Amino acid sequence: MSRAYLDHASTSPLRPAALDAMVIALRELSGDPGRIHEEGMAARVALEQAREQVAALLGARSREVVFTSGATEAIAAAVFGAADRAAAKGRIGPDGRTHQVVTAVEHSAVRLEAERSGAVTLVPVDRHGRVEADQVIAAIRPETAAVHVQWGNHEVGTIQPVAEVVAACRERGVLVHVDAAQAVGRVPVAFDDLGADLLSMSGHKLGGPTGTGALLVRRGLRLAPLLLGGDQERARRAGLEPVAALVGLGAAADEVAATGGAEAVVATELTDRIRAAVAAIDGVEAYGDPLHRLPHLVCLGIAGIEPQGVLLGLDRAGVAAHSGSACSTESLEPSPVLEAMGVDAHRSLRVSVGWSTTDADVDRLLTALPSTIERLRALGTTAADAPG
Repeated sequence: MSRAYLDHASTSPLRPAALDAMVIALRELSGDPGRIHEEGMAARVALEQAREQVAALLGARSREVVFTSGATEAIAAAVFGAADRAAAKGRIGPDGRTHQVVTAVEHSAVRLEAERSGAVTLVPVDRHGRVEADQVIAAIRPETAAVHVQWGNHEVGTIQPVAEVVAACRERGVLVHVDAAQAVGRVPVAFDDLGADLLSMSGHKLGGPTGTGALLVRRGLRLAPLLLGGDQERARRAGLEPVAALVGLGAAADEVAATGGAEAVVATELTDRIRAAVAAIDGVEAYGDPLHRLPHLVCLGIAGIEPQGVLLGLDRAGVAAHSGSACSTESLEPSPVLEAMGVDAHRSLRVSVGWSTTDADVDRLLTALPSTIERLRALGTTAADAPG
């Protein structure tokens, strides 16, 4: 039985173009791109081509692209570099620490890394998960090392007023980092036009290989590297580059640059279908901003049913999805994003489409979801009516 994979926001299947490029690179490229022999130079050419492909997708200069192992490392490098820079400039608060501003719905990779680096101000959001730019700017202090604002939320899909925040931060001379892991490949991203100082992205979320990503660093900005040991990535990130994987990332970026606009249109049509269909199911609510939203992601609140049961029921019906709450993971904790929005943080379902999603996949979801919910609610009623 064919399955419907609707968890592209977690990770997207590898694009065939990326796989083909990686296979060729694995067969033909064996040298260290930092060496001047023929094998090394061949690897260097392939690596720099991949860098140019990623830069073209993100509207950046190739020299601004620092390859990383993924968005998590890119975020850590941004947070660490910003804190180190502020400390070196003497921007220290009364408590002896630097300070960073983080919206309440940022990915935990941003929030936890910022908390480890110093003091943090969490900026609240509305019930749709959207932050007010004025509130972000009001949280800036003299010792603020950086402001972090995600382009689009990873659980509910809400797009933030990134351009307003970036412009205000630049006026105040404060570094601003944009987490674009969910946005890249789904909405147009133009780093240089945006004017942000730092931007993080993930390879596997757009159909590139796992273990790849990038941190964009604005031209002229100098940050201490997170990883030390070698002069790779122009001394901005130590460690031998995984050339074949990055060649795959470049191929994926190239394909997205060519087809991303059309893919986004299809994604919007598919998620619009989902949102319209679930509106007829009692006790189901679509979370996130209905207008300012990423095209590929829908988060649903499902009243009275634990997410594990919904996920297992859908999986049994051949549908792969995810809970917008962390309740489906080992931590068994409610979602900080949904808590910040003031909605039920324990019971949600996240459905996300991507480059390989078809109408048939959505048809399978829309058939399986109502019956799964009905069955689980019936079980709950039966259990409640049973004698104690």
